[in-house]
Amino acid sequence: MSDDRLVVAPEVVRKMLDEQFPEWKDLPLRCVENEGWDNKTLRLGDELKVRLPNAAGYVPQVEKEFKWLPKLANQLPVAVPEPVALGKPSADYPWPWSVYRWIEGETVSAATISDMNVFAKDLAGYLHALWAADTTGGPVAGDHNFHRGGDLSVYDEETRFCLAGVTDEIDAKAALMIWERALQSKWTKPAVWVQGDLSTGNILTRNGRLSAVIDFGLCTIGDPACDLIITWKFFSGANRELFKTMADMDQPTWHRAMGWTLWKAIRTLYYAKQDNISEEQQAAKAVIEAVLSDANLAGIKT
Repeated sequence: MSDDRLVVAPEVVRKMLDEQFPEWKDLPLRCVENEGWDNKTLRLGDELKVRLPNAAGYVPQVEKEFKWLPKLANQLPVAVPEPVALGKPSADYPWPWSVYRWIEGETVSAATISDMNVFAKDLAGYLHALWAADTTGGPVAGDHNFHRGGDLSVYDEETRFCLAGVTDEIDAKAALMIWERALQSKWTKPAVWVQGDLSTGNILTRNGRLSAVIDFGLCTIGDPACDLIITWKFFSGANRELFKTMADMDQPTWHRAMGWTLWKAIRTLYYAKQDNISEEQQAAKAVIEAVLSDANLAGIKT
């Protein structure tokens, strides 16, 4: 699953900071525990963080976030990253990079949430605010965000390829039926804002409640179905049904949401199997099983 990612040394970041933003020369720079996949992230002092793309494919995210996050911030009910400065390439690092305000909070998990039903309502409320935000001039889905919010068929060939490699691990026939059903519908309403990667690693809590959503590198305007993957990756039972009710989407959108979820989980399972990473395999299979089970409960024949 490598994509020629750069290894960015903290010393390189320190040098660029000192050269381009000498006002922060005395602020300590340190690595963070969970820095994500797309960017190298370091904390600068107590109030700032530095993010640098790890590969060329993630570079368009830098200026896009810098442009659109300030416009989205006052339309959303929870905190989002606040861009502070835009860094330039140097002799040691080839791409633009950025500095943001640090947002305090804990990465969401069952342990950091006081009440899953309240969290389900809060997250659905955040999504409704995002979908209602002004889309004027917003970026359309494409290569810059790996087609999140765009047409699911972009990943048809890859999904079928990966599915063929895991037929001994899951109910591949049922998964294929759900995938093909997902491809049958399109988003025909006006485009809405899509965060693009609404995963647990990008959601923060404070005092047991939703407090922030971070990493808008994949944001776009388009079909919101891909932002519903969390339905099966995090929620379960009654709180999943509550989240679905509060999200209030039509059935074709839920079909596409299942498709997006299966694409990502099947892809993850396939490559984790190739690399013999058992933990990732188990996690991916759990998500796939959640989708298959939910499809049956919803009366979708598999």
